[in-house]
Amino acid sequence: MMLPENAFKRAVSCRERLIGLWAAMADPYGAEICAQAGFDWILLDGEHAPNDLRSILAQLQSLAPYRAAPVVRVPEGNAVLLKQYLDIGVQNFLVPMVESAEQARAIVAATRYPPQGTRGVGSSIARASRWARYTDYLHAANGQVCVLAQVETAAGAERIEDIAAVDGVDGIFIGPADLAASMGHLGNPGHPEVGSAIARAMARTLALGKAVGTLTAEPASIRRYLEQGASFIAVGVDTALLARATRDLAAAWINPA
Repeated sequence: MMLPENAFKRAVSCRERLIGLWAAMADPYGAEICAQAGFDWILLDGEHAPNDLRSILAQLQSLAPYRAAPVVRVPEGNAVLLKQYLDIGVQNFLVPMVESAEQARAIVAATRYPPQGTRGVGSSIARASRWARYTDYLHAANGQVCVLAQVETAAGAERIEDIAAVDGVDGIFIGPADLAASMGHLGNPGHPEVGSAIARAMARTLALGKAVGTLTAEPASIRRYLEQGASFIAVGVDTALLARATRDLAAAWINPA
């Protein structure tokens, strides 16, 4: 049995439009509900959501039957963490707080077997190789890993061409919330200065032929980013959707006007 092609990586490289949903509930049942909604990808958040290695594994298993590609945001670009996530079957990574080409190169190296990288070999006991049932896994795995570098500080934005140019970085993900905070606009990612910085960062990334994406739940912002060339966008967060729906339902029936 041969390792299948990573269709999400191919679509990112072709800058196809990919609409996703952020999954922060850290729950396989909720992730499966979201996967059936029709999104192209589901982001499993291991940075700010209460996820660990086993909860990410459970969600990968719940998403496996569906077309929505799982993308995992790891807590940090640590080589040991990346190795563990790779072995449970993660192929699509979003790595937060990337601020330099050196950092990006180290992240890419950690996701590749030698001689292209430094990933440790434990595939015979790993879900990623289907416990060695993918007979070509060791030689095919490197080419199926997708690395998205999350640029979300003013320092990272200044070096965005250097980061995007790193071989093995498939795309740049702009993090509006942290970028706004680093620019002195905490809690206001819609500030005009932040919007201008995002537009410049996207244009500079696209000029290098790399895909660019972001997260926003504001329809006007979604349309603007698509017009500016973003090709993979998360258009909502599961926790926010549930919070809004339950709040509205309660408001409609508790002490109604």
